[in-house]
Parts: sequence; structure tokens; C-alpha cells
Amino acid sequence: MTWLQILLIAVVQGISEFLPISSSGHLILIPYLTDFPDQGPMIDVAVHVGSLLAIIIYFWRDFLGLARGGFATVGIGDDPQQRRLFLWVVAGTIPAVLFGLFLKLNGYLESFRITDLVAINLIVYGVLLGVADRWGRQEKSFEDLTLRDAILVGIAQAAALIPGTSRSGVTMTMARFLGYKRVEAARFSFLLAIPAVMGAGLLAALDLAEASEQLQLDALLAGVFTFISAFATMAFLMNFLKKASMMVFVVYRVGLGIALLAFF
Repeated sequence: MTWLQILLIAVVQGISEFLPISSSGHLILIPYLTDFPDQGPMIDVAVHVGSLLAIIIYFWRDFLGLARGGFATVGIGDDPQQRRLFLWVVAGTIPAVLFGLFLKLNGYLESFRITDLVAINLIVYGVLLGVADRWGRQEKSFEDLTLRDAILVGIAQAAALIPGTSRSGVTMTMARFLGYKRVEAARFSFLLAIPAVMGAGLLAALDLAEASEQLQLDALLAGVFTFISAFATMAFLMNFLKKASMMVFVVYRVGLGIALLAFF
């Protein structure tokens, strides 16, 4: 891979991971819109790990709270509120883990890397995002999170393993349908990404350990560049959602989906 391709992948991932427009869908589109070869799923996972690091640093207080909750769950310390949040995040992660293992073990991941599927998911889930954001109640805060809500958002996250769906988009859509405020929906969406992306990163690390040194270096560089662009994008989105709706992302998704169906 050239430096230009690595940088392009990193910037696209960093921007599209946290905006509700589907990072996996945009990564799949890069080879169709450029002369670059398909970067493959291992590079895709590497840049997701770069995004994960951005989440951990941006939400470092919440991340430390999750860690305290994890320790409290096994009897080290006593923090009922953080233990509850930790358990809710774990519960919300289980659907994606099970679905992800099913897809990987049955070899479906590669078959999803087609533009038609990306286009359809961009449109369908874009419309759902618009409906949820326009008519969803804005009355629940982060502290109102329940086990039922965590599981429902987790089920939505599992659907995002199919390209074009958008992990952040579909989880925020579900949270908005459940009545959470925009910023609160985004906050839980990003925290829920931590264990899911960690798991994908561990699986990719096993494959990368047997890969060529060049592929390992490409993955490392892509992850670093992604972290930089992802952190900047996340800061932008959290401020944007305090004063604006998600309709601009809905229009972009639907427009891009229609264009893909028309031209590809």
C-alpha cells in the first residue's frame, strides 16, 4: 500500500466512524472510486482500533468509570453506579459479539463487500435515523439507561456489522427511538463501541501476527493516522449535536445510496 492510500483510508475512517454515515461502507467504496486495490478486512479493523483509541482518550472519565465498574463487579471496590454502567455495556456488547462470530466463522464478511448492499443500507438506515431523530422524544439522559435499553441498542449495534449500516448511526437511531437526547445517545453509542472494537482488534491481531511485515507496518500507520482524524471528528460531532439535528447526515446517506445504485 502507498502512503497516499493509507492516509486516504485513515481520514475516511476517522471521519465516517463517528459521523452516522457508515465507516465500513465508505472503506469498501475507496477501491471503486480510486485506482487503489481493496485494502482488505485486516486494514479495516486496524483503522477501527485507531478510532477506539480516540474514544478512550476523548471519554477518558467514562472509560475510567467503566474500569472501576469492572473491578467492582468482581468484588474489588464498591461503586454501584459504575458497576451498573459496566454491566449494561457488557449486555449491549453480547449481541454484536455473537453475530460477529457467526459471520466470521461462516465466511460471510467478505461477501458483504459489495456496493449494492452498502447503497441499500445507507438509504434504509438513513431514513430510520431521520425518523428517530425527528420524532424521537428527547427526555432521557445517560443516567436513565436501563438493562432493556442497553440490550436493544446492543442488538442494533449487531446489525452494523453489515456494511453501509453505520455502527454509530444505528445505535444512535435506536437510542433516539427509546427517547434519549442526541448527545446522550451519542455518548452511549461511543462507549458501547469500546468492547466491540476491542474484540475485533484482538481477532485482527491474531491474523496480523502471521501477516507480512509490510502489512503490519501499513496497519500500524493506518491506525495512527485514523486516531488523529477520529479524535477531531468526535469533538466536532459532540458539539454539533448540542445545537443541530442529524438531518444533514440523513440527506447525505440517502443521496450517496441513490448515487451508488445509479452508477454502480
